[in-house]
Amino acid sequence: MNLTMIGSGYVGLVSGACFSDFGHSVICVDKDASKIESLEAGNIPIFEPGLDAMVATNRREGRLAFTTDLAAAVAKADAVFIAVGTPSRRGDGHADLSFVEAAAREIAAAMDGYTVIITKSTVPVGTGDRVEAIIRETRPDADFAVVSNPEFLREGAAIEDFKRPDRIVVGTDDERARQVLTEIYRPLYLNRQPILFTDRRTSELIKYASNAFLATKITFINEIADLCEKVGADVQDVARGMGLDNRIGPKFLHPGPGFGGSCFPKDTLALVRTGEAYGSPLRIVTAVNDVNEKRKGDMADKVIAALGSEPAGKTVALLGLTFKPNTDDMREAPALDIAEGLDRAGIAVRAFDPKGAETARQLLPFVTFAKDAYDCAAGADALVIVTEWESFRALDLARIKSVLKTPLVVDLRNIYTPSEMRDHGFVYYSIGRTPIGVATSA
Repeated sequence: MNLTMIGSGYVGLVSGACFSDFGHSVICVDKDASKIESLEAGNIPIFEPGLDAMVATNRREGRLAFTTDLAAAVAKADAVFIAVGTPSRRGDGHADLSFVEAAAREIAAAMDGYTVIITKSTVPVGTGDRVEAIIRETRPDADFAVVSNPEFLREGAAIEDFKRPDRIVVGTDDERARQVLTEIYRPLYLNRQPILFTDRRTSELIKYASNAFLATKITFINEIADLCEKVGADVQDVARGMGLDNRIGPKFLHPGPGFGGSCFPKDTLALVRTGEAYGSPLRIVTAVNDVNEKRKGDMADKVIAALGSEPAGKTVALLGLTFKPNTDDMREAPALDIAEGLDRAGIAVRAFDPKGAETARQLLPFVTFAKDAYDCAAGADALVIVTEWESFRALDLARIKSVLKTPLVVDLRNIYTPSEMRDHGFVYYSIGRTPIGVATSA
């Protein structure tokens, strides 16, 4: 089929590349001419494992193209995906739909014959109705259907998620549109991946409800971790014991410095605002947002407390800056709040991240960037693990201890065990577990 992807950001680029890998003919559109030029030159603007090779292969085979000419791309399309940004609106937290609405107007003016317009962007309930109204106002004679098809991609594992999804959600009551979406996703039938057909508003809400629930699991285990530290329990074992219950499951029960990224913070806030707008307040989701925002600052305080009574003037080495491993995404990353909190306390901050340093330099001008983990730790008063990159999971601990000024490690991702850190002679703080090598009062 001929598919057009409006927006060549994370969702649009990954989705377009994967659809072309299925054998469809895909054109990715973006208004940013420099981005299109860069993509045509083979430069991928984001880090996502395997994406560069997939883009190169499908461009070479003639199934994937990039352009700024929306009208020409839409005119030849059987289906048009809207994959533009929906950032939080400044001041109120509502999703900014201006890019979606602009895309709808341009699509309406350009489409030729029956066209399925599919919202891939994360949008509030009722956005599909708005898109349909815009198109009907612009082209009263148009033959089209508007469908909701939310994405459920994890950064760092997006290609795997796209090709082996838990489910494909399609929101439409139009039978012709159902047939088009069935054909688009037909290659996944080999893996017996289910398509859940719903009405459009239900599909839109599934995306927000899913992200809010996962964010709630993260925040819940983080609060349990705080309690574990107070009562002397081990949150790793608590989480394992909970996760063995099939009703709960182990995923997203990993304590840490709070969630970040492009989805959870924005989507949970937008869902709260939707609830307010419809007179149905979402108190649990509101609490999740509040607790998570406070937690990021609390992590800076945890590091400061570990440094002792006179932290000012000391140096802290941060390992990992991106909100999760296998991405260069710094949006809402806990490392931002942690670094800024340390800086306010008069602590010098040095950092290393395998992929996020270039973006982080713009956001954290006061931070000194190191070439690797050992360079980062050299002469520091404490080493803080913020992001659980695989390369940090098997550090040469003897070497780390030898280059640190003080053998102090604050592990905000619990990637090491207290026993191994004790054996190496570290003072070791983690999340939801009793500190090692720290004098405690009775």
